[in-house]
Amino acid sequence: MNYPIWELHWLGGGTLIAIISILHVYISHLAVGGGIFIWLTDRKATRQNDTNLLDYVRSHTWFFLLLTMVFGGISGVGIWFVISLVNPAATSSLIHTFVFGWAIEWVFFLGEVTALLIYHYYFDTLEPKTRTTIAFLYALFAWLSLAVINAILSFMLTPGNWLETGSFWDGILNPTYLSSTVFRTFIATMFAGLFGYVTAVYRRDSDFRIQLMRYCSKWLLVSAVGVLVTGLWYFYSVPEHIRLTTFVLNRDTGIFVSVFFITSILVVLLGALLMLRFPQGLQRITVMLLVLIGLGWIGGFEYVREIARKPYVIYDYMYSNSIFKSDADRLDTEGVLRNAKWSAIRDVTERNQLEAGQELFNIQCLGCHTMNGVRNDIKQLIHRYPYLGVRSLLEGIGTVNNYMPRMIGTDEEREALALFLMGIGETQPLGHNVEACIINPEDVDIPEFDVEENEYVLLAWNDLGMHCVSDCDMWFVILPPANTLEAQLIGRGDNLDLIEEDVIITYAVEPDHEHPADHVDFWKYCQSTFGTELEPNIGLSGKGLTGTMEYDDDAGAYVAHHIPVVPYGDDSTFNPFPIFTIEARDESTGELLASTKVVAPVSTEMGCRNCHGGEWSYGNQAGVSDETAIAILEVHDRISGTNLFEEALAGKPKLCQSCHADPALAAEGKPDVLSFSTAVHGWHANYMPLEGAEACVACHPASLMGATRCQRGVHSSVDLDCVSCHGSMTDHALSLLVAEADKPSAQRLMKNLEPILVSSIEDINPRTPWINEPECLTCHVDFEKPEEDVVSFNEWSPEFSELFRRRFGDAGIRCEACHNSPHAIYPTANAYGRHLSNIQPMQYMGKPYAIGEDYACEVCHMEPMEYPVHHENMGHTARIRVDE
Repeated sequence: MNYPIWELHWLGGGTLIAIISILHVYISHLAVGGGIFIWLTDRKATRQNDTNLLDYVRSHTWFFLLLTMVFGGISGVGIWFVISLVNPAATSSLIHTFVFGWAIEWVFFLGEVTALLIYHYYFDTLEPKTRTTIAFLYALFAWLSLAVINAILSFMLTPGNWLETGSFWDGILNPTYLSSTVFRTFIATMFAGLFGYVTAVYRRDSDFRIQLMRYCSKWLLVSAVGVLVTGLWYFYSVPEHIRLTTFVLNRDTGIFVSVFFITSILVVLLGALLMLRFPQGLQRITVMLLVLIGLGWIGGFEYVREIARKPYVIYDYMYSNSIFKSDADRLDTEGVLRNAKWSAIRDVTERNQLEAGQELFNIQCLGCHTMNGVRNDIKQLIHRYPYLGVRSLLEGIGTVNNYMPRMIGTDEEREALALFLMGIGETQPLGHNVEACIINPEDVDIPEFDVEENEYVLLAWNDLGMHCVSDCDMWFVILPPANTLEAQLIGRGDNLDLIEEDVIITYAVEPDHEHPADHVDFWKYCQSTFGTELEPNIGLSGKGLTGTMEYDDDAGAYVAHHIPVVPYGDDSTFNPFPIFTIEARDESTGELLASTKVVAPVSTEMGCRNCHGGEWSYGNQAGVSDETAIAILEVHDRISGTNLFEEALAGKPKLCQSCHADPALAAEGKPDVLSFSTAVHGWHANYMPLEGAEACVACHPASLMGATRCQRGVHSSVDLDCVSCHGSMTDHALSLLVAEADKPSAQRLMKNLEPILVSSIEDINPRTPWINEPECLTCHVDFEKPEEDVVSFNEWSPEFSELFRRRFGDAGIRCEACHNSPHAIYPTANAYGRHLSNIQPMQYMGKPYAIGEDYACEVCHMEPMEYPVHHENMGHTARIRVDE
């Protein structure tokens, strides 16, 4: 941030450093191990008076000098040059911290060069003892150079106490210094044996060649055992949280870990193979192959080591984009551009947003990402995302999966970067619910009711205010078509008579919704997702679109579970409020006792596309498209290490709740996995850039511009929204997460979330989704009108039977029977029809209020009542008047 940016858009600075440094590290380890190899081999030849072996040492030293002194020296300078251009801030920090260490290393390097030159050029004139002494000095100086350089490399991963003390020696003697130094020493001696083959394989004497090859194999294989043992020591000396980020959270590590392990096996196998006698030509090919595999081995290791530092270049001190961790909070307030010394733009305005975005990309992203480049191409990573998706990524990166630095800066800077990325990535220019859906309301036929003549009142309702269906069954299933209708039949009279037997109550959907299997693939894949085969148009409980309701003692009502209704009509229209006709007949005579109608709210307007991209799959109104579903699976597979996309391609899609517990589907899930609601809300709360109810309607079908508009109850008419009951998305997510706080994934999701409606996480009452929901009487104390600005967040119903949708009044009438479903409390305002969700109040009272409200007791009792027998404070006029 404080230096000019080298714009390597295609190659990327990190890749350029990797190309040079991996080659240099390969040779530099040879320089260390080869020195020990030459010294001990010279001693062996001298003691045994083996002229052949001594001649081999002489010729090997010439090859060794050219490779290590010439190529190694040039590539070492190349590393300094490149890192100074790519990341001058980190280079400057290392130099200022370890200037004394660098100076000592150069002294050792000078001794190393001098000793090797003397050893090689005076090989034949020096006394054997002097020659081996000089060889020892070279080996010693080379190893001391390794010891100093490795101290700085290991410091970058585990600075330890240096973060508090700033002490030179705390930086040098950091937590992984000793283990990594011993580990690298064995790497060096392993490479010494490996490169020993290169000169040994060209010896003409076949017997001596085989002797040399076996000698080099011993160096390689014995060192490989040392690499394994000390590698485990090194691995476990790295703090656990770094190992978690590197090997669990960061999926990019996997390929390099695989390269490391595969090449490890190949190095050992080929090393053992070269101990055998076989033709020289084949030996040469094997040796050349082994040299290339060795390069892949050190490349795999070095990439993993580099990745382990993410999101830092110096762990917990400086981010990989050169911003100091200690400056991050200040820059969030002041802005990055205003503090970037070489930025031509200081503040974001409407006229310079794209230019500001490019500056921010260069400062914060270019260190790891390329543009149309060879690795981590930003265009490929974001090409499918709409604006809200890109904006959400910038909000959430570095929070849950903290192997990337978080986007530092102001909201205006995030917006500018998002717009720049939209421009270069050809992303979809789509916000959430940008264009209002045009809905043509229709009048609904209200069934007749004669207050003087009718002997029964039939009340029916859907148990939920809206049932959502994920109609992307070939890819995954969140919720199947499974609407539940309930009904109570009341015999009218002085006292209520709840009819529980000797009647048959039937239901039937309106004609245009009789064939859901023609519109969704639920039945095609239900064997894979739910483990059962179903006849078309038959639901999970055996119910079709017409049928009979059974009496449920616990519900105190007649119930039809899991009716597979969908919002797609046979006339190709989208209708999220299909009407069901409910009839009650005498079981013995078949006489019609009562009839009513009720909507079964169902929608596929799930807003996944708003962030993940893709179009609506049905009529540009609703439905999860293939493109959106695939994007979701690919993200899930990348983050969680699953293989859901490949399984779906093979015709075996999964029910999300097969892993994630969910009371809504009675799914137990896996014990170590977060419940579905907790995982979804907890994850997305870390990414969501929207505030208040706007965040909710980005996903749920409640937007007043959407195709469903499910929040149609009376609460919405008095300016209450999702947050009034459920809290902000952060509050809502935390209430679920604290209930599963014993799971590590919950802790990851919680660590960056701060509650809004309470002062701290400790003040949030835990809740189980679908069981502990906002409690009505928190606001309606003693059934009275709520006080101003009251919210019900953090006060939950204690158990399932205490939910509003399961609760009874004092006379045994279900609360929903008179007040309707959650989110659809009478009087409702339904965009699809003025009284579409008020059918029964209009049928029985001629006005859209709760059954019996406005002194309408005669609906059931046939005469005025003196006492509020159903609940307190029910004898009054409707508090909220609407146009009747």
